[in-house]
Amino acid sequence: MAWEEELFGFFEDLEAQAEAGFAAERAAELADRSRAEYQQVTLPARMMASVGREVQTEVRGVGALAGELERVCEEWFLLRSRGQDWIVRHQALMTVAGASERAVPAVAWSPITRLGLGSALRRLADRAERCVLHLIDGTTHEGILRRVGADFAELLTGEGRRELLVAYAGLAAVQSRE
Repeated sequence: MAWEEELFGFFEDLEAQAEAGFAAERAAELADRSRAEYQQVTLPARMMASVGREVQTEVRGVGALAGELERVCEEWFLLRSRGQDWIVRHQALMTVAGASERAVPAVAWSPITRLGLGSALRRLADRAERCVLHLIDGTTHEGILRRVGADFAELLTGEGRRELLVAYAGLAAVQSRE
């Protein structure tokens, strides 16, 4: 019986080695898949999972902005800070700290998140609220949004009510005050 036990022990050892090899191969495959899947994750998807969190951002032409991430859409996000709201274009965003480790894929987003930047700006124009438009080159223009076009907004500036057309492509963020 000793030779049978030795033979079974040998087969058990081979089986354990095969399982260990399979587990190592599977772990490497899972790591590769994980890396491949993560390359599909977008910054807005990470930010969507962070709604309701306090985040710190760096925005081109504006600098550091911190506050509660209130809404995320495909083109922009809304950051609520002390006494003011910031509508920030994703294209002007440079860094985000404090974001969730998770991501929410775009297929799981509400249809409301498909609203473009123009929708957010139209809401400000409808309220005739004073705001500051921050451009990506660092310049600012204060006034009241009058009308919003497909790729630009009309801002009435100064007491003379000079009209200024601002292209979305040059816009980094819009700051409104409560």
